[in-house]
Amino acid sequence: MSAVPHPRDALFAGERAFPLLPACDHYAGVERTMRKALRLQAGMEGRFDVTLDLEDGAPTGGEREHAALVVELLNGDLNTCGRAGVRIHDHESPHWRADVTDIVRGAGRVVSHITIPKVLSARALSEMIYTIQTACAHADVRREIPLHVLIETHGAVADVFKIAALPWLRTLEFGIMDFVSSHHGAIGADAMESPGQFEHALVARAKARQVAAALAHGLVPVHNVTLDVRNPGQVRDDALRARHDFGYLRMWSIHPSQIEPVLSAFAPSRMEAEKAARVLLAARAVRWGPVDLDGRLYDRASYRYWWQVLERARLAGQALQPEAEAAFFG
Repeated sequence: MSAVPHPRDALFAGERAFPLLPACDHYAGVERTMRKALRLQAGMEGRFDVTLDLEDGAPTGGEREHAALVVELLNGDLNTCGRAGVRIHDHESPHWRADVTDIVRGAGRVVSHITIPKVLSARALSEMIYTIQTACAHADVRREIPLHVLIETHGAVADVFKIAALPWLRTLEFGIMDFVSSHHGAIGADAMESPGQFEHALVARAKARQVAAALAHGLVPVHNVTLDVRNPGQVRDDALRARHDFGYLRMWSIHPSQIEPVLSAFAPSRMEAEKAARVLLAARAVRWGPVDLDGRLYDRASYRYWWQVLERARLAGQALQPEAEAAFFG
């Protein structure tokens, strides 16, 4: 009898693989914090991603020098995990085209992702994607650089399903501060923090629409940052609510103290991971046919869910049952 197919082959045949990403994307914009972030990432064995910020990190008038520094860091010894990306300037900025040229030409083979902020419409984003693709062709970069797109304007919320269908995208991300600011005072500042950011009708509607569009097109929905950098408990509470009430699978951090609370909140519980291993090992034993386990029926539809739980648990650094580790990741 032939070998038992791996879950990725048996359960998702013919489908585009859903991106498996660390639950935390950590932002840093000045040289000291960027270097610190890359060292911390290496020390945690790549359990979170890093985004080096050209938009808010660059001093006015020093945009090209800042981009050169980011290219140097991406190609340097600190980038040991290969999980560092870049946020460029927005479509209305005079700097975004130069950002694309600098990053693709200087680090197109190593940059983990490019984040595009303040998208105004699907049409504007299409122009930026085409420019990135053209830059890759000119630089002989023979890969699709994953694009992370910020949903934080009226136009982006209106066009979000069209945006999600565009090529090279990997995530849709919510920008709470720009979204609230774009409402000209109609949404109060308390909606930038909890509980307002989850309960204000306009903000909740936008977040739900973003998550629905992302998941419908196989993209990872990413939640905005928690502004409170002194209270890790608030970060964890926000992450738990984003995960369980809205379906987010990933979240930003802007301070090293926020990384671990985000990772722990989005990771499956140990009980969930152990159940996933039991279900999948039982299913593997019958070559992915239905099984009765503890009086409950499981089949391929539920196996897909439990496989994603197991993958996320392992990505979060949880120790799996030795039998499951050997069977699925050996």
